Amino acid sequence: MGALENVIDPELGIDIVNLGLVYGVEVDENKTCTVTMTLTAMGCPLAGVIEQDVKRALADIPEVDDVVVNIVWNPPWTKDKMSRYAKIALGIPD
Repeated sequence: MGALENVIDPELGIDIVNLGLVYGVEVDENKTCTVTMTLTAMGCPLAGVIEQDVKRALADIPEVDDVVVNIVWNPPWTKDKMSRYAKIALGIPD
């Protein structure tokens, strides 16, 4: 999760972890890391950019040989999933 804090949503300027977009990270016995995440909106034009940034952020971790990004829409993302930090940074009342 720490490495994913380096992945910044290009539209909002906040990392995907604090935005609450990452639902889960699992590494299997074959060193494949599966990141289950969502986006703030369906049809996000920057989905490919974010996916590549996720793969790049995890590429240097020795326990990871491959990264699979699984974008899901359920449960849907809401502002309630954001950390307090993200809400303050974006001026959203807590």
